Amino acid sequence: MSAETDPRRNASVSLRRGLAIVEFVRRLPAGSGGATLTQLAEAVGINKSSVLRLSGPLLEARLLDRDSANGRFRLGTAALALWQAYLDQLDLRSVASDHLRGLMRRTGHTCHLVLPDGHDVVYADKVEDTTTVRMASRIGARMPAYRTAVGKAILAFSPADMVADVLSDGLAPATEHTITDPALFHEELRRVRGRGYAIDDRENEPEVRCVAAPVFDHNRDPIAAISVSALVSRLPPTRVRDLGPQVAEVAARVSAELGAPAASQDPGAG
Repeated sequence: MSAETDPRRNASVSLRRGLAIVEFVRRLPAGSGGATLTQLAEAVGINKSSVLRLSGPLLEARLLDRDSANGRFRLGTAALALWQAYLDQLDLRSVASDHLRGLMRRTGHTCHLVLPDGHDVVYADKVEDTTTVRMASRIGARMPAYRTAVGKAILAFSPADMVADVLSDGLAPATEHTITDPALFHEELRRVRGRGYAIDDRENEPEVRCVAAPVFDHNRDPIAAISVSALVSRLPPTRVRDLGPQVAEVAARVSAELGAPAASQDPGAG
């Protein structure tokens, strides 16, 4: 049997072309109104009749939809259902695990995955280099968000009313370096948004510095933060400036795996 008449090969080619059609439609910019028959034929490299043949099952499965007025193709409701099913199966800790370990190996410092919970943050995972001084943090521990880098990373991209709610409880100092003035705290969040990462400079513990960046979900909502922490003797200010972009890059990769769209202009937190 020749390759041309092998039904298994033909089915494989048809599947690839069908997926290419869906992928082209998926990549269309918002507001495009969908893809024309001509666009799909040119994109996949087949004639229009083949596009119509391949799109038939995709339309029946609702992976594609076709506008009855202008004939343009766009994603169907089943594509959204598949996307939601994928998101439902994601486990944040599992997604972040390898990234967290890689960050620890590159930096040599303790790394955390932290989740927001009300006005606090809760430590969900911790990876530390056993050759260095062990950090006192532990999985399940809870800290006020306002005085931690992870908390500030999350609050900086949270709605203004959430920030106001946190401030309404007051900013009680934990150390002499804790930010206690609401105006200064708002300015700190503005800086976090500008550079993409937050710094805890001995604000929660007198001998610890921390650098953190937010993790976003598919709605671009901050749902977690990733951090690097160390004693001030091992994490001088110059090192903090080097680590900030690295932590932000890792957090962005985790966000991407969770379906977060690329960063554009995030709304301010007030």
